[in-house]
Amino acid sequence: MKASLLDERFMRIALREAAKGAGHTSPNPAVGAVIVKDGRVLSKGWHQAAGCPHAEIEALASLKSSVSAKGATIYVTLEPCCTHGRTSACTDALIKAGIKRVVFGTTDPNPAHAGRAIPILKKAGLQVTTGVLGDECAALNPGFNHWITTGLPLVIAKAGLSLDGRLTRPRGESQWLTSKASRADAMHLRTQVDAILIGAGTLRADNPKLTIRAVPGFEKKQPWRVVVSRKGLLPKSSHLFTDKHRTRTLSYRGKTLRSILADLGKRGCTSVMIEGGGSLLGSAFDAGLVDKIQFYIAPLLCGGTEVIGGKGASSLLESVQLTNVSYLQLGDDIRITADVMSPFSKKLLKYSATHFAGVKSYSFEAKLIDVS
Repeated sequence: MKASLLDERFMRIALREAAKGAGHTSPNPAVGAVIVKDGRVLSKGWHQAAGCPHAEIEALASLKSSVSAKGATIYVTLEPCCTHGRTSACTDALIKAGIKRVVFGTTDPNPAHAGRAIPILKKAGLQVTTGVLGDECAALNPGFNHWITTGLPLVIAKAGLSLDGRLTRPRGESQWLTSKASRADAMHLRTQVDAILIGAGTLRADNPKLTIRAVPGFEKKQPWRVVVSRKGLLPKSSHLFTDKHRTRTLSYRGKTLRSILADLGKRGCTSVMIEGGGSLLGSAFDAGLVDKIQFYIAPLLCGGTEVIGGKGASSLLESVQLTNVSYLQLGDDIRITADVMSPFSKKLLKYSATHFAGVKSYSFEAKLIDVS
């Protein structure tokens, strides 16, 4: 059954419901649902936390009368689950409630479940429409989508830096490079991840707290605080080891970043933010482990520590390519958010540059835009 403009309208309501769970549902995805009958919204629901009822069940429970579900359409941002885990299968509940039509935005990215709900629902006589605002629905859960398919958390490189690419001001100056608005925005980013990584050098130099502060609705959430070191010589008087959140601190000594991320993935971490310092960020980029960047650039030229250390790229084509780049002005600062281009896409770029090198009319810049 084909989607309509009306389907998109109700799916947008489901998207708004799903957004209420952003940052609260890990390791589950944020999902929203809306039940509609005769063009009228009967109820809405969203998944609030792992172990809590799924969005479809919340929407069914919110109906004034369970009988009203008969013959209705439900709009869900994610394919309904069809297996029994912490909760019962949503497909069973929808069939039992008498729902006539199921419209969902994107399929379950879990390879073991993807698309399995469709034949189950159709066999029970329900109509199924898929792919409505699919890109927007998939974009709700980048961390979950990455983790469920790779076993590794999505890695976000975050940094506040000067215009000349430095992490620190001259000695004796304030530790803050960026504006209050940028720091508030970065604090919100902490609410969306499951762990924050720093290097031992950052711990010694800054003694950070790495807590969530002054963000309404996230007072009780505390991501894992992870310290990476070569030799494990860490100051035990640091906030991370002495404050009330000390049980949420992990330290790894002499481990590769990939093995650390794999361990965090096993702990149910779907997303990780690397906050510093330059050496750790450089190692992450060198190993090809960064999936997204969120940099806050202040209008300063101050020298000091480089934002990204490591070996670096041996050529322009080997450098990290960014895509889906967006910009936001925060006070006098600029926030740049982007996805790191996949290795496969970079191979396409390299092939294109080689293949067309002898063609006089070839424009490399245009080809870059086409491929990305």
